[in-house]
Amino acid sequence: MENIDQETISEFAGTAETWLERLLVWGREEFLSLDMAAALGAIALAAAIFWAARKWALPPLEATVGKIRAGYWVHLRLQRLAELVPALAALLVLGTVNAGLQQTGFSPDISRIAAKLLTAWIIIKIVVLILKDSAWTPVLAGFVWGVTALAIVDWLDPLMGVMDQVGFSIGEFRLSLLGIVQAALLFAVLMWVAALIARVLENRLGRLAGITPSARVLVGKIIHILFLVFAGMVALTSVGIDFTAIAVFSGAVGVGIGFGLQKVVSNLISGIILLLDRSIKPGDVIEIGDAYGWIEKLGARYVAIITRDGKEFLIPNEDLITQQVINWSYTDKVVRFKIGVGISYRSDVRKAMELMLEAANEIDRILKDPPPAVRLVGFGDSSVDLELRIWLKDPESGTVNAMSDARLRIWDLFHENGIEFPFPQRDLHIVSAEGLETIMQRTGQDDSQTR
Repeated sequence: MENIDQETISEFAGTAETWLERLLVWGREEFLSLDMAAALGAIALAAAIFWAARKWALPPLEATVGKIRAGYWVHLRLQRLAELVPALAALLVLGTVNAGLQQTGFSPDISRIAAKLLTAWIIIKIVVLILKDSAWTPVLAGFVWGVTALAIVDWLDPLMGVMDQVGFSIGEFRLSLLGIVQAALLFAVLMWVAALIARVLENRLGRLAGITPSARVLVGKIIHILFLVFAGMVALTSVGIDFTAIAVFSGAVGVGIGFGLQKVVSNLISGIILLLDRSIKPGDVIEIGDAYGWIEKLGARYVAIITRDGKEFLIPNEDLITQQVINWSYTDKVVRFKIGVGISYRSDVRKAMELMLEAANEIDRILKDPPPAVRLVGFGDSSVDLELRIWLKDPESGTVNAMSDARLRIWDLFHENGIEFPFPQRDLHIVSAEGLETIMQRTGQDDSQTR
């Protein structure tokens, strides 16, 4: 590796000195001229119009937009479009003044540059309104406007030349600051295109009959991975990296990463398997370990499960492959539950079974087809054991709440119709007890009374 040589440093210093001399000459000849005064006056007038429009015209305009009945996305775009009105008014005034100054013989170069910068800013803001909001949108907009501003003032090419000179060489390969910036920009653009294409394809697949949610997620992930690899290869190629020269090195790194990130790779492969075999999909109600809820998201590394009490479990994909998973809605969401009820031996068993069926039929969430059923499942020590078997079609809405409603209704009907709930009954027979006769004699009771 060799550093920047002395000749490059001298050349850069000479360029900077030339630019400084030009700046001083421009300041003496142009800044104190009538053309500069007229241009600065035009810019000041446009700034005053912008401030006045933002203070007095924008609030009533935003109030009018707020009364428009539209969706959130449309309403937000209209509100942001209204924020451009002061800038549009300033641009109109600036363009009119520049045209007037040019007709009267002035040369308002600075105000024309200001008009171009303002025009570029307005166009970029309009494009941002069309794009989907994200955390990177303001950063991308600011970067694009900065590059455009450099191009307008003719500083882009000199800056690129300076960035190209800042670099180092390894043999025949040379890496410069300009190459790194270009590769990063190309990678970012390709990733944005990949996300856009994946989103469009997922929306199209969602409209086709027979395409499961798992297939949509799988297609989106495959497209993201392919474009990620493609974007990385193109970005590295753009800076002059030869892939054949680093094949052995990349193979060694790949083996190291494989051992070090074994769990991560295992979860990634497990996620692809889950998407392919469609054993679980978004919306399914599953139970694994202590987690019971519906699947909200299938991620590359984990599955997000939301429970009824608002908890969100992030289950690694490998656990869903290696552990036992109960999928309550794998082929059908209709599931059966059993409610055990005990009644007294003195109660009418057949009447109790009819009342239990009546209670089940009064609960809206309990299905009528297949119908609920009651079975006599055993004779206990203190009770006749009955079992109500019910079917639910929406386990994601909760199961304990529906069973609780059924038990409460059975409680009410049993009390209204004289069906008794049993208490534990025990018969105690004392055969012998050491010291019992002595205790009875002290209390004045004989053995016959004890018996």
